[in-house]
Amino acid sequence: MLDIAEELDRWVEQGRDFAVATVVATNGSSPREPGAALAVDSEGTAIGSVSGGCVEGAVYELCRQALQDGRAVLESFGYSDEDAFAVGLTCGGVIDILVTPVRADSPAREVFAAALATAARGGAAAVARITDGPAEVMGRALLVRPDGSHDGSSACEGSLGGHPELDRTAAGEARAMLDAGRTGTVLIGEDGSRCGRPLTLLVESSVPAPRMIVFGAVDFAAALVRVGKFLDYHVTVCDARPVFATATRFPEADEVVVEWPHRYLESTEVDGRTVLCVLTHDAKFDVPLLELALRLPVAYVGAMGSRRTHEDRNRRLREVGVTELELARLRSPVGLDLGARTPEETALSIAAEIVASRRGGTGVSLTGAHTPIHHEGPREPAGRIGSVA
Repeated sequence: MLDIAEELDRWVEQGRDFAVATVVATNGSSPREPGAALAVDSEGTAIGSVSGGCVEGAVYELCRQALQDGRAVLESFGYSDEDAFAVGLTCGGVIDILVTPVRADSPAREVFAAALATAARGGAAAVARITDGPAEVMGRALLVRPDGSHDGSSACEGSLGGHPELDRTAAGEARAMLDAGRTGTVLIGEDGSRCGRPLTLLVESSVPAPRMIVFGAVDFAAALVRVGKFLDYHVTVCDARPVFATATRFPEADEVVVEWPHRYLESTEVDGRTVLCVLTHDAKFDVPLLELALRLPVAYVGAMGSRRTHEDRNRRLREVGVTELELARLRSPVGLDLGARTPEETALSIAAEIVASRRGGTGVSLTGAHTPIHHEGPREPAGRIGSVA
């Protein structure tokens, strides 16, 4: 749901009633991950997607029905060998979709409104919703903030299901997933314990966009900025040369900083989702910058240059004390082998390596390969909403 927060926030501000269908679980190959959503308002307007087209029509009708009867419903869609004309996923996977009405009289409307407003403005918040449990609590929601405070979807003593301990436990689980920027499901007991009848909660996390810092105000950087913005990164360009590091040359960058690269990196905030792209290929900039970068807990460090430049740079880094383990983190020469020539092709090569690193991909052609299309390896959120695990 939070992946379409900006549009839904406008609907809330306009007072529209709507129903939102959210992918809550997947099995096998599936086009969208948990958290992906399709919403339909009372006029029949639809936004978002839950399957890339396979089951959108059926889900649309479920949303219209939920708006009429005010009841949340959990529906499963999969491929049917017995009935070739049945609604399902042609990719062969299975997805579970929770459809929740968000009407003026819906208990969860205030929770959703607060979460959507936070996500639309780039803030951090998590929404925990019951996706599997007794019918009377299906769709109930809890808004959880980074400090652990939370608000529920009903005025009863326990917002999720009648047990105050359930709210506390759910808030703790959601806060942990929010800290990691993750979206996914968790199982807890209906009374908040680890035993008893289980409830399944979908936790959707909204986190600020991850950072891409591009060092070196060169023509390749301008192309990489455009690709970085397309991938929903908050992009900063840094260069020590004021004549080149200008907003005019990089109009799509969120920030353009004139500073020595290593000094800027020392003073700015990075985290486990940050990607650092070093395009300067000049030892006086690269060595102090990479000496620092390779010791930071960031997601990716890549450096441009020929293989000769790479060997010389590694020698210089070893001389200043960078260890072999630290050097192993460096992606250099940067990017995947696409045969890239132009700045735009090179930017695509770098971005492809970043995505492969984040998603656990191999970078090999899918044609003729036996690798999975959707990997289950460690992943980081690439935009406003966190991705699964």
